[in-house]
Amino acid sequence: MRGSSPSPVEPRHRLSGSANEDANKRRSQRNKVLKDIEKALHVHATDRILNCKPTFEAYHLSTSVSQLTYQHIWTKKSAAADLRYVSSLNINWNEISGFIENLTDRKDNLGIGLLNFNHNEIDHWKELLPDCEHVVLNLNYVANNITWESLYPEWIDEEQESEVPTCPSLPNLQIPGKPRLDLVAVKLPCNKSGSWSRDVARLHLQLEAARLAASSKGYHPVRVLLVTDCFPIPNLFTCKDLVRREGNTWLYEPNPNTLRDKLQLPVGSCELAVPLKAKEHVYSQRAHREAYATILHSAHVYVCGAIAAAQSIRMAGSTRDLVILVDETITEYHRGGLEAAGWKIHTIQRIRNPKAEPEAYNEWNYSKFRLWQLTDYDKIIFIDADMLILRNIDFLFQMPEISATGNDASLFNSGVMVVEPSNCTFQLLMDHVNEIVSYNGGIRGI
Repeated sequence: MRGSSPSPVEPRHRLSGSANEDANKRRSQRNKVLKDIEKALHVHATDRILNCKPTFEAYHLSTSVSQLTYQHIWTKKSAAADLRYVSSLNINWNEISGFIENLTDRKDNLGIGLLNFNHNEIDHWKELLPDCEHVVLNLNYVANNITWESLYPEWIDEEQESEVPTCPSLPNLQIPGKPRLDLVAVKLPCNKSGSWSRDVARLHLQLEAARLAASSKGYHPVRVLLVTDCFPIPNLFTCKDLVRREGNTWLYEPNPNTLRDKLQLPVGSCELAVPLKAKEHVYSQRAHREAYATILHSAHVYVCGAIAAAQSIRMAGSTRDLVILVDETITEYHRGGLEAAGWKIHTIQRIRNPKAEPEAYNEWNYSKFRLWQLTDYDKIIFIDADMLILRNIDFLFQMPEISATGNDASLFNSGVMVVEPSNCTFQLLMDHVNEIVSYNGGIRGI
């Protein structure tokens, strides 16, 4: 056909010469913008290095760049902000300054690791502590397909009949060089409109801060400073290790050995913490500070069950102390039977569940909080009074608090659990007893 084009492109899609030129100009301009941005980043970094003491940085890009340019740089630099990790909390720098003043007698050359702070906040740290070595820590984000449900699945193959359950892996901190750190400071996200206590990014940041603190050698303590308006993970950073708290700032001095033990555990209930065929007899130098415990309150109907439980523990070969908490409803007659079975009796005052209906089965089940007041012991294996022990489970004393069997996804079953008695943990539970909403009205639903 006369006038037809040999090109397969329809005329309405074909570019004119002028259009081609315009496209080339736009492409050239875009490339120039990218080069200018990269140059600015490089100059900015150089200025920092020239004007500060030795500093290591993992760069984060400004969000002021246009969306197209931002995406291009993110692909190239892998440094785009992940909203799951972003915290909008305004830092109280007076609080931070006060914490650092009391941190140590050595004010110069403190090594401070900074995790999840933005550029302006990092600059503020440097202005606040100009004589310290600031190490900006780089942490790759968790993949979007790793959710709380994948860390705490509804079911795993505990018997390992078809597979050995494993947990998803979370990225580890990337630390430039081998700096000596005295403090790890972390800013945590806290989405109070959502389920902030079951937030993967928040968990990830705290685990990596703990891992870094646990890596300290010898007698060199590494303190952890958390900036957050939501409560830190109490089983990872315990109240026993809390040095100071003001407002949204929490300073901990954790025991590195304890942290290492905890970090060896799976990140969630996605795999078994104890091997299926665990060694039953484990030698412990602190056996006298370990005990089995149960509780009876409000009724005597479980007295016979508690006597049978004590007998089963002894028949399984354990020689640990047996401690039972009872309230005033348990008579002297029944107490005599419990003592004859080997239980050491501690009389307690019951704790009412404020959410329970009067006379309901769960009205007094928060009395289990009293377990944390058994401070004559370092570890307690709690068992419900209606349970029988069929094999020696002393190996559970090697596990940290709280180790328990799963109940439903991230919820554990409090029928058997490892507890580390502490008055401050007890007080923590009591301070929040009116805020706690249990999914089933019981302690296992907290």
